[in-house]
Amino acid sequence: MIQLVEKDENTTRTYVQQLKQRCDEKDRKVDAIVADILENVRNNGDKAVAEYTLKFDGSIPEQVEITKEQMKELTKQCDAYFLEALERAAKNIHEFHSRQKQQSWLDTKDNGVILGQRVRGLAKVGIYVPGGTAAYPSSVLMNAIPAKIAGVQEIVMVTPPGKDGKPNPDIMAAALVAGVDRVFLVGGAQAVAALAYGTETMPKVDKIVGPGNIFVALAKKAVYGHVSIDSIAGPSEIMVLADETANPRFVAADLLSQAEHDEMASAILVTTSRDLAEQVSKEVEGFVAQLSRKEIIQKSLDNYGYILVAESMDEAIATVNEIASEHLELVTKNPFETMTKIRNAGAIFVGEYSSEPLGDYFAGPNHVLPTNGTAKFFSPLSVDDFIKKSSIISYSREALEPIYKDIVQFAECEQLTAHANSIRVRFED
Repeated sequence: MIQLVEKDENTTRTYVQQLKQRCDEKDRKVDAIVADILENVRNNGDKAVAEYTLKFDGSIPEQVEITKEQMKELTKQCDAYFLEALERAAKNIHEFHSRQKQQSWLDTKDNGVILGQRVRGLAKVGIYVPGGTAAYPSSVLMNAIPAKIAGVQEIVMVTPPGKDGKPNPDIMAAALVAGVDRVFLVGGAQAVAALAYGTETMPKVDKIVGPGNIFVALAKKAVYGHVSIDSIAGPSEIMVLADETANPRFVAADLLSQAEHDEMASAILVTTSRDLAEQVSKEVEGFVAQLSRKEIIQKSLDNYGYILVAESMDEAIATVNEIASEHLELVTKNPFETMTKIRNAGAIFVGEYSSEPLGDYFAGPNHVLPTNGTAKFFSPLSVDDFIKKSSIISYSREALEPIYKDIVQFAECEQLTAHANSIRVRFED
């Protein structure tokens, strides 16, 4: 069950270390398997992909690429209310991410200097969407909509087939709503390899984004540099910062919303109230007994579930900033004031009615977030992840002449005489 401890100066350090190490041993074991898969797909293309699909997913789809017409037909199997909710969520996600779009710009001066920046969407992006036993249509929206806004020319989606070899209708519906261009029923490390290297039927992309299991995460890590990626996603995390004003039932429910994802998911409450800590612990026990994924939740809480009781709010906030959780809920008397002191978190949920699943599905901000402490230096997935920038430099002779000796001086200081010469020759008598 979730562990309740009094926070001291070593608690945070120990817990941070524990979180960062939770994947290391498993990663090392899986790395070798992933390397073999990548090499096989790189050398043998579609044949290797089909072999791994049969091995890991149970069957080979009759048709690997799903057409738009087939997607529309599959959508007829979806719940009508779900389709309406899908459209409403997509609208919110589009509105939020539209504000992130950058524009190209040029700055001109009278002496003939033109400087600027050109912003362009990537040519081809691959998005990975978990499927099979766990289908996440929300991930389709969160990955594809920002790419579309950025101006990506072609969005290629990969998702595992079900055990029957067929696509998940809800994921197909989300792909249509989000504007995905091509869909392939391929999952796992073999899908990442196919997107990174290309096969006879699957195109090579410029960037791969989207969450997946450890095989997907390590495959993305391995192909980084050959293609770009968004991030190396670790197990899901939630942290709640609360004081005595928080509703213990709400807090407990929110902690479990992430614990059910994975046995390695972490759920942490940091509070200044011992009474709240004890109430939350009791509520957690009651909820776990009722929930469908209680075995996963229980293992998650046993390993990575903590209630940390801090002596002061300043101490609690310092703990929050050090752990740098993927999801952070602020349930305090003045949550917006508390928010001003938060430096590190993937997404910040402010107030008792801003539950984490709101961000997962509907509010609009992206749910692809930095994990494992990387919120100290990484940001949520955004439109910026799907663009590239080019600098523009144009000088006239009039503009270059007064400063060319400065450039020559830099080049000669670095002993790059060819650099110096390429400037000097323009002003030979």
